[in-house]
Amino acid sequence: MLFNSLIFILGFLQPVLFIYWLLARHDEVRLYFLLLASVLFYGYWDWRFEPLLVGSILFNWLVAAAYFRIGRKSLLVAAIVANLLSLAVFKYLGFFAGAVADATGLRFDLPAILLPIGISFFTFHNIIYLADLYAGRAPRYSLRDYGLYIALFPQILAGPLVRYYEIVPQFRLSPLREGWEARLAQGIALFLMGLGKKILLADSLAPLADPVFAAAGQHAPTQGEAWTGALAFPLQIYFDFSGYSDMAIGLALMLGFGLPVNFNAPYRADSLREFWRRWHMTLSRFLRDYLYIPLGGNRHGLTRQQAALLITMALGGLWHGAGWTFVIWGMLHGIGLAVGVLWRRWRVPMSRPLGWALLMVFLLVSWVFFRAPSLPAAWNVLTAMAAGSGPAWPRGLSTIAIAAAVVFLAPTSQSIAGRLRPYRWLAPAGAFATIALLLKLADGPAYEFIYFHF
Repeated sequence: MLFNSLIFILGFLQPVLFIYWLLARHDEVRLYFLLLASVLFYGYWDWRFEPLLVGSILFNWLVAAAYFRIGRKSLLVAAIVANLLSLAVFKYLGFFAGAVADATGLRFDLPAILLPIGISFFTFHNIIYLADLYAGRAPRYSLRDYGLYIALFPQILAGPLVRYYEIVPQFRLSPLREGWEARLAQGIALFLMGLGKKILLADSLAPLADPVFAAAGQHAPTQGEAWTGALAFPLQIYFDFSGYSDMAIGLALMLGFGLPVNFNAPYRADSLREFWRRWHMTLSRFLRDYLYIPLGGNRHGLTRQQAALLITMALGGLWHGAGWTFVIWGMLHGIGLAVGVLWRRWRVPMSRPLGWALLMVFLLVSWVFFRAPSLPAAWNVLTAMAAGSGPAWPRGLSTIAIAAAVVFLAPTSQSIAGRLRPYRWLAPAGAFATIALLLKLADGPAYEFIYFHF
């Protein structure tokens, strides 16, 4: 069930919100209803994956309960390993088997395994809780609260990656507490802005980027085609994922919950370090706290820090997808962050405009690896950008220019929503925007969110 679909907006969201607010004064029933609705929402994609989600919740909660009884941290380590193995089987088994085959010549006859949607996100949520439990930071939760933390429908498919302490304490807060009107207005506004980002901008850029990369695996594109794909995709993925994040945060606000901000104008950064503080911010925090710092961070000398950056970002790239293109994308970012550390140590001055320009060039190149279906396809696009044949002028420049103007000049959706209050004039404005977006949705087609594949 896509957020950007009529079945979700009219067939799921409206009745769920109606019943949820009808139960606003009955906390126990309200939360059980929300858990049931979230589990059913996940099962809509493919009922065969429902036992995986429910089993994941039960397994990790029972491990935590056993730990609180007997206090053996080996239980938590085993559970973290089990979560990683589950992710490896569903997402990486074919990739690892291919890597072994390429290195040794051994071939494996593996069954086709469907990738459960959202598995990376709900697995990482489980790991966050278990890791903090191991560190002595996490409390014990009821099965209902833990299940709702993992399955909450605004976040389960593509984040944001939420820490348990950021959301679970909010479950018992009444949706009718002071400020509910402002939260509801901001939630509706964020959902509509996210939906607009998706269907008006990201989905307009998809026909420019997708065909270029799809064909690049077969033959080199013309120079103009290569530049079309390379310019369109960074904007497409930004509006696609930041649009999803806005919708997720907006949906949570409609339920009375606050989720962490996930984007903050990342293409306005002037360094790669600043970019990662603004792009997919909850994933950046996860990589920092659960990989980079445990690997040594900046506490054990320059060599250890550089190695930690490379390993963290390579694994971060692999988390995005089972392919060498994602590993190379992550390693490029690790190398870029490592170079940034050296640059700051050398104290060589660099103007903000120059830093921004270098960052844009770096991102333009690295996004090609992220989007390309294979390394040969990435190479075909990059070589065509540098010295391709055929027309050199990109297509769809007006669409690209409009999207770029929004990225670089418009206020962020969070800043707009933060200033909104439940003024009466917003009701007709919101109704008009809703009708216009629903008509656009009905006109189709509806593209899946890019991060649903991760």
